[in-house]
Amino acid sequence: MSSGTTNPFENPEGVYSVLVNDEGQHSLWPDFVDVPAGWTVVHGPGPRQECLEYIETHWTDMRPTSLVERMERTG
Repeated sequence: MSSGTTNPFENPEGVYSVLVNDEGQHSLWPDFVDVPAGWTVVHGPGPRQECLEYIETHWTDMRPTSLVERMERTG
């Protein structure tokens, strides 16, 4: 990590992956940290900015999948 950076999720020089869970929620994840249960790598590893751009492009609806489905059923 660069000097002064203590949070591995905010290291501009770090290598990251993008994770997604069953609800379609995305997460920027440091590449050196194990992927938690329930999450899958969908992009990366790569530079932080590249991964953030992937998230911005692919996670356009912040609502969890279960909420979207429930709203569609109830109209």
